[in-house]
This record gives sequence, structure tokens and C-alpha cells, in this order.
Amino acid sequence: MLTLFHAPRSRSSRLVWLLEEIGVDHEIRYCDIVRADGSGARDPANPHPDGKVPALIHDGALITESAAITLYLTDLFPGSGLGPPAGDRDRGEYLTWLAWSTGELEPALGTRALGRPSGDGLDRRYEDAVDRLLDRLWSAPYLMGDRFSAADVLIGSALMWARPLLPESPTLDAYVARLADRPARLRAQARDSRIDEVTEARAA
Repeated sequence: MLTLFHAPRSRSSRLVWLLEEIGVDHEIRYCDIVRADGSGARDPANPHPDGKVPALIHDGALITESAAITLYLTDLFPGSGLGPPAGDRDRGEYLTWLAWSTGELEPALGTRALGRPSGDGLDRRYEDAVDRLLDRLWSAPYLMGDRFSAADVLIGSALMWARPLLPESPTLDAYVARLADRPARLRAQARDSRIDEVTEARAA
């Protein structure tokens, strides 16, 4: 059994989306987390060692961190076609995008979102990340070319919240719109919306 510990409107939303893309039975445990604005609290039921999300439990095994969970799930369900299996010629490119997402793109976007002063290579890191995306997407609809993959879930979800931080670009706009309209993403968004409504009603 797959159990995802998830907080709506957080990074774990992309794992809800990925599970919807895979189409496998799973359970979602909604939990509280400490938010960037200081709201929320650590949930004692959450098994993540840092009290964060996402956290996935599969048959007693705990996996945390978005890239690790993404790789775990696409390896576990190769029939989904969302990640090249070991030995596939595209495997290296896929692994590279997963690692780049959390190791380069998210730090670059996070620094820009916090409004930190430019300099010390921060602007260059951001510009390099944007250039790499544009270079890849101007000639193909997805990061892996014509093939939609879990890398698009991981990176596309980051671009959706960070779109106001990125330069004007029809290429990025088309990519984000293409991903936003996927039925699995819309189903995931609807699940979060229902939980938000329940939470707001309880707080009223």
C-alpha cells in the first residue's frame, strides 16, 4: 500500500499529481506543517524526520524528498511510462532532470522569490536555469522531447508557482499551460481544493 503524507498548497502537491498520472491505488494522509509565514505546526503523525512533506510509506519503507519519491514511484511502476527504466538510453537524461530540479532550479527560484540582493553569482544561477529551460523547450513540448515524464511533473509544478518570477516567454507560457491542463493535474488540484474547503469551514 502506498501512503503519501501531504499538506495542501505545498511541494507535496506535485506528488499527488504524479500519483494521479500513474493511476495507482494510494492513500493520502493530510497533515499540518510549519509554513514559511510561521503558521502551522509540526504534525506528530507525519513520519518525515524533519516534519516536512512529502513523505511516502510503501510496505513499511519510508521515502522522503520529492526527487527521491518521484524516482521511486516511476521505478516501481514502469508500466506508467513516466520514467525510463534502468538500461534505457534516456535514463541518464531523466535522472539529470530530477537532480537538476531540486539541486539547481528550486534554489535559483527560491532565492529570487525571497527577494535577496543580487550578486555573488545569484543572478547568474537564476539566468542559467532559465536559459537551460528555454533551450530545451523551444524545440520540444516536454523536457524529454516528445515524451511526457515525471520530470515534467517535478519541474512543471515549480514553474507554475514561480511563473511571476520568470521572464516573459511564450515558450514557458505554452509549457506551463500544457501541463496545467492535464487531467491528472486537474484531479490532484480538485482533491486539494476540497480539503481546503473543509479546513476553512472548521476554522470558521
